[in-house]
Amino acid sequence: MKIGGFQKVSLIDYPGRISAVVFTRGCNFRCPFCHNPELVDPERFTDLIPEPEILSFLEKRRGRLDAVVITGGEPTLQPELLPFVIHLRAMGYRIKLDTNGALPEVIEEMLGRRLLDYIAMDIKAPLGKYGEATGVKADGRRITRSISLIMGSGIEYEFRTTAVRSFLAPPDFEEIGRLIAGAKRFVLQRFVPTRTLDRSCLGAATYSDNELKAIVGKLGSIVERATQR
Repeated sequence: MKIGGFQKVSLIDYPGRISAVVFTRGCNFRCPFCHNPELVDPERFTDLIPEPEILSFLEKRRGRLDAVVITGGEPTLQPELLPFVIHLRAMGYRIKLDTNGALPEVIEEMLGRRLLDYIAMDIKAPLGKYGEATGVKADGRRITRSISLIMGSGIEYEFRTTAVRSFLAPPDFEEIGRLIAGAKRFVLQRFVPTRTLDRSCLGAATYSDNELKAIVGKLGSIVERATQR
């Protein structure tokens, strides 16, 4: 796999578990507000981390770490994702996948083969604004297919949206909520404009805690649980 970053221990990326985090390099979206530009923009790429080095570390940490989170970039673009996950599961690790949902066929195969314990999908915007939010021509049918697969998966999951004021108005969050009506968990992530793919987003205005709290309150009637982070 093309691994652009590795965090040896995290207490927050997999709820309730101690995990390591693998950051894959490459993404099919170009969200201007992306906070991992070094994994998306080829001009900012650094040297890849050899996969054997990651696996060796994780082998030594068996019994001390509970899980591995695979994020990006966009992990489902990686042809080696499935064998990598199969190797990790053979070590006894729980697996959490972070995805943008653009490749539902990969999600479906991983779920069908019971390779995932937790999945988190970023929903960038209401479907009508997806092109603006992602910087590419996005297929809304693929996004809704991934949502359906995840909600029917029977495993732990969450949907997440980064609250970028310049792209999303308060009513947009309710529209996103209706896309995932009845979902177990919907997380609004605070936009931190200190590192972005598009430098014009640096220093952009953000939603206040009170504003996010009000939005979350309205979402509580659409999904099972709405929170802010």
